[in-house]
Amino acid sequence: MIDMDAVTGNGNVFKENEAEANCYAARCLLVCAGVGAGAWLLNVLGIFIVPGNIMNTAMAMLVLFFLIPTLICRWVAPEWAWVKYVVLFCGIMGVFVLSCAMPKHGVLAWTLPLMLSCHYYSKSLTRLTLFASQVLFSASIYIGMYVGEWDQILLDAAYYSGPRVITRKLLVDAGFFFVLPRAAILFGLSAICTTMAGRTRSLLEKQERDSVERQRITAELDVARHIQADMLPRIFPAFPERAEFDIYASMNPAKEVGGDFYDFFMVDERHLAVVMADVSGKGVPAALFMVIGKTLIKDRTQPGADLGSVFTEVNHLLCESNSEGLFITAFEGVLDLVTGQFDFVNAGHEPPFLAKGKEGYAPCRFHAGFVLAGMEDTKYRAGSMQLMPGDRIFLYTDGVTEATNADEEFYGTGRLQEVLCRNGGKSPEELLLAVKADLDDFVGKASQFDDITMLCVTYRQSMPAGQ
Repeated sequence: MIDMDAVTGNGNVFKENEAEANCYAARCLLVCAGVGAGAWLLNVLGIFIVPGNIMNTAMAMLVLFFLIPTLICRWVAPEWAWVKYVVLFCGIMGVFVLSCAMPKHGVLAWTLPLMLSCHYYSKSLTRLTLFASQVLFSASIYIGMYVGEWDQILLDAAYYSGPRVITRKLLVDAGFFFVLPRAAILFGLSAICTTMAGRTRSLLEKQERDSVERQRITAELDVARHIQADMLPRIFPAFPERAEFDIYASMNPAKEVGGDFYDFFMVDERHLAVVMADVSGKGVPAALFMVIGKTLIKDRTQPGADLGSVFTEVNHLLCESNSEGLFITAFEGVLDLVTGQFDFVNAGHEPPFLAKGKEGYAPCRFHAGFVLAGMEDTKYRAGSMQLMPGDRIFLYTDGVTEATNADEEFYGTGRLQEVLCRNGGKSPEELLLAVKADLDDFVGKASQFDDITMLCVTYRQSMPAGQ
């Protein structure tokens, strides 16, 4: 059963982003604190001409406000929900102090809180930031007229000159000449920030949905992979009570689920059947077709049945329900444990390797029929060969010979034959492990593009005829 809580509980993407946004915003404010401290120093050196009492008070408060978010992100968990409000509050208050002390220098600084709010991808938070900025920005214009650096531009715009004199008309004119125009500009900039936040959040929500869906599919494919693996005989030694043969098989799918399959089973007390097959395509469709093909072959392999007839019937049934146009290359053999006769049928599959006695492995040369599910009314014919105790048969899929390395070179039949011959005296399990090790050494770090499936059976001794 798939645990969907585990699938979707890998961390809320918005909470993760909020924690990162807190850290990024704190870094931005830290840089601004450095800029403010630098301006303060330049004013002390006489390069700037802002009155010292204004600069000393304003910059000390500004640097303090801009440093607080960095300290909070270091001392507490940045993913806490209240941290973002503190970060934006400190940004707004720092700009507010600057705007009160130096109105003509602090106008552009009001874009800072809006830019910081964009990190959180929240339109509501950006609107809240705009509201607070508009209120404090408007207040700073009037406060700056009393305590801040005198803005001669304001006086000129209002047709005033001379010493600072705050009159009722000047306050009204400040609202028309400064507060309203600059508030409108700030509002326009906020529309861009709000749109950006909304659009980015939509993309993030889609990304989160896609991520959850991918995790769900991955979890389901993992279950499917286990189900598929459980369908293949995997317990070895498979028949510990049978001294007549030794058998071993393995499959390494290229994806979560594969289209290759092998099978072996006792048809009756004296006949062992082995199957090796490869479904065209990859992934779930191939895996489902593999289940159908494996089931049909095993169900119709009965005692005394002609293997040609078995594949003819299987082909007919597969063609009836093959809307995806898949096909199967397959090889099946049945070994008579009494006589050593090995009957087989091949539907377009790779020819097996045969080792006679102490001789090395060599590919079997015989005619292969057409693939299963490739064409209706295809007739298959079985063949036969005689095995003696000590003979071995190696079956495989083209994922072995067509494995490629980083230089896009094929592993090839020749190299496979060489490694089989070098390890010809080993048991089936040891042989398959040796082939897989050589294959991995050849492929290196290159990706696996096809399923790798192998099976080896050794006919050790004949079964007494009376049993």
